[in-house]
Amino acid sequence: MEQNEKLNAEVIAVLPNKVKISVDDLEDFQLAEEKLKVGSYLRIADNDNVVLIAIIENFNIEVGVNQSGEASRKYILEANPLGIIRNGQFERGGDTIAIPPKKVEPAKKEEIQKIFEESLEDERKFSFSTLSADRTISVPVDGDKFFNKHIAIVGSTGSGKSHSVAKILQKAISSKKGTYEGLNNSHIVVFDIHSEYHTAFPNANFIDISNLVLPYWLLNSDELQELFIDTEANDHRQRNVLKEAIVNNRKKYFDGDSALKEKIHFDSPLFFDVHEILMYIKNRNNEKKNKSNDILYKTADGEEHKFNIQNAEYLFEEEVEYTGSSASGTNNGSLINFIDRLENKINDKRLEFLFGEASKKISFEETLSELLGYQEDTKSNITILDLSGVPFDVLSITVSLISRILFEFGYYYKRMRTENSLGEDSVGNDVPVLLVYEEAHKYVPNNDMAKYRASRESIERIAKEGRKYGISLMLASQRPSEISETIFSQCNNFLSLRLTNPADQNYVKRLLPDTLGSIVDKMPVLKAGECLLIGDAVVLPSIVQIEECDLKPSSTDIPYLQLWKEQWHSLDTEAIKKAWNR
Repeated sequence: MEQNEKLNAEVIAVLPNKVKISVDDLEDFQLAEEKLKVGSYLRIADNDNVVLIAIIENFNIEVGVNQSGEASRKYILEANPLGIIRNGQFERGGDTIAIPPKKVEPAKKEEIQKIFEESLEDERKFSFSTLSADRTISVPVDGDKFFNKHIAIVGSTGSGKSHSVAKILQKAISSKKGTYEGLNNSHIVVFDIHSEYHTAFPNANFIDISNLVLPYWLLNSDELQELFIDTEANDHRQRNVLKEAIVNNRKKYFDGDSALKEKIHFDSPLFFDVHEILMYIKNRNNEKKNKSNDILYKTADGEEHKFNIQNAEYLFEEEVEYTGSSASGTNNGSLINFIDRLENKINDKRLEFLFGEASKKISFEETLSELLGYQEDTKSNITILDLSGVPFDVLSITVSLISRILFEFGYYYKRMRTENSLGEDSVGNDVPVLLVYEEAHKYVPNNDMAKYRASRESIERIAKEGRKYGISLMLASQRPSEISETIFSQCNNFLSLRLTNPADQNYVKRLLPDTLGSIVDKMPVLKAGECLLIGDAVVLPSIVQIEECDLKPSSTDIPYLQLWKEQWHSLDTEAIKKAWNR
């Protein structure tokens, strides 16, 4: 009873998203072991034995005069309601508490710990952080909801974004049900733009420009046109000839049922020879008509042919001789820029990973196994795609191709399992995949430029539909305001580390629930590794501290001054040149 008398506080206003509390003596109000500060939790009880949990946003001092004419002061605390405890269970939302509440006091550590610890069943808990205000309180998330509903991790340079990503992934690949030996069933693909994550995952399936092989023939029509055609020129003739060449070349190499052969189209995932496509377009660029308005050409054996789609395969093999004399009404000379662009692409040594001989020989099965870590000799939970060596002008298409292959894997794998008459309790995809897009603003920016169209469409599709097929994504970016809003708005779980740019702060605030109040205003002053954790997966929106990585990514700040203080370092420019020219 004495304790209640000391807790001299009363609720003076209840707003939809705020509670105001008047405190006579702040020293008497706070408990000895629970020092009050902005971010501390309060418990507000009503007459129906319902307890509202709120977090302190700010406090003010009101100076006045008491009945004796003496100066007095009161402390006004403003708190944001987070949820209620009813019958020992915590529920999100705070709009059912009876008015007026009769008791206000600081929440005890045991109560806050109980909310976090008892909100989830043990098998669903996934922990990678602790409460920033009390590092002894673990803040678990619902692992299924966390990975299933897309994740956004944002933070300025030096805020601990890469470490946060690495810690979450390290926890994911080490989580196990039971005591079995070997790998768990996690499947993660990291699009690593700055070569940061290899040190954090030394046993990962590591793919960089030196061993990356992608089959160009799996590019879809949009990606092929973006790669080979000057999209700004909007040349329909180039598009038509490219489509004609690829469809006919796919048919040439198709060894299957004739009825299926006739159904082959521009987007069919079937092999075509890109060098034969170049020869075909060169031949079409040289065509001429005779007096009868026919396009006639001779093959190497001297046999004359009339051009039509049915005999087009001759144009793939060698440069032919046209017997006509008039270029009028043909493609003659109009495809020269197209040919130059195509030649430059397929002969560019930097694009060997996409147009080299290995790209012709690699199968679809090998490509999928490589991306998912299912190689015959080694298996891995994480595939790190180090894209730092990929030329920027094809980065979007590279990301698009890989993302689309993995999305379509999820789609067709689920369909296959469904067709095999699984029971109602079975999941559609028993090997769900997480795609991690590091520095996502570089290839899915918030603009409509043609060079980003392919990757935007692929990743937007994953954001909108991937969850149904066991393909989810994690976006990590230091410039969230530059990411496609369609993609960002599909994320249901957010880790917002320190953000100093006002445009980024406002962008993130706009996507977060209004009920958070001023808790989001702490984004510019968070410490390294400290973040606002919010979403469907966490019971309470909280300021948390991400745990230390087991192995750290190579994103540590360079100690400029300490290095500059050292004696002059020598530089091997010859070795740098070799590395540059590799």
